Amino acid sequence: MNSMNDGAMLEVRNVSKKFVKSLDLAARIAVRLGSNAREEVVHAVDGVSISVAKGEVVGLVGESGCGKSTLGRMVAGILPPTSGEIAYKGKAVAAKGTEEGDRAALQIQMIFQDPFASLNPRMRVEDIVGEAAVYHNMCTAGDMGDYVSDVMNRVGLDPDYRRRYPHQFSGGQRQRIGIARALAVKPEFLVCDEAIAALDVSIQAQVINLFMDLRQDLDLTYLFISHDLSVVEHISDRVVIMYLGRVVEVAPTSELFDNKPNHPYTLALLNEVPRLDMRGLDYQPVSGEIPSPIDPPPGCHFHPRCPQASERCRVERPVLREIAPGRLSACHLNDADAR
Repeated sequence: MNSMNDGAMLEVRNVSKKFVKSLDLAARIAVRLGSNAREEVVHAVDGVSISVAKGEVVGLVGESGCGKSTLGRMVAGILPPTSGEIAYKGKAVAAKGTEEGDRAALQIQMIFQDPFASLNPRMRVEDIVGEAAVYHNMCTAGDMGDYVSDVMNRVGLDPDYRRRYPHQFSGGQRQRIGIARALAVKPEFLVCDEAIAALDVSIQAQVINLFMDLRQDLDLTYLFISHDLSVVEHISDRVVIMYLGRVVEVAPTSELFDNKPNHPYTLALLNEVPRLDMRGLDYQPVSGEIPSPIDPPPGCHFHPRCPQASERCRVERPVLREIAPGRLSACHLNDADAR
């Protein structure tokens, strides 16, 4: 089943990303002498297909190491896919340096997890936010101060602070600077990679509300990457669940959280979310540990941790297919002969 939607703003088509650690000189010599040393290949993203409609907020969820940040970086054009295709507004996004690639790189901006590491400590906020706007002719160098002030006002920062350096701001303020930098080039699509994970809980709520206000005011579309299901439930229209480089379930947010999820991994994730009605109950984390992406298990990647795994799960990869209108799942339990 293809997860693409007609008229989608962004389409990710069977995209994979592998990171290869080549053999060093010593290892190559050892191979010549009979060693069985070989290159290490990390399968970060494995045949992912998703779509995002204009104005939609899609939450991308999974445990650490599932490949969600790598997928976000490919969508933003920071990393090239090993295979597959990414299309923006119906046109395949080629490498940077081409007209399509440069246009998409400008219209798709990314907000990173660490609001300090993502800002140049030697640059003033005025230059961090305004440099790209001047380069892309959205304002002149003479008007940059006023332009940056307007953008800072929009994200809740005092424009009088635009001559300060990043270390002179709090974590929440630095994240707002990162948001302002992204908005300065007037994007249509934002990739938010764990954009609130490094912030205090009280500040997280403020930044989430800012994202929601910006979505309405600027007609933005989001790919919101997070490991926090409670945040995704609050902000997203649709949720994509990833496990070890693969999409295992896609569902509208309300259906996923109000009804029983389909995939065993999604159910395990939801059972981990703290709730008031869990007082006195034993906390049950997802059993087992995530297998190494260097040597992923055959068949369904989740089968070593799945309480309902069968022999088929160990040898055959389940296909992501439609199980209900708007809902996709990759689980052999959905097949009629498995019931």
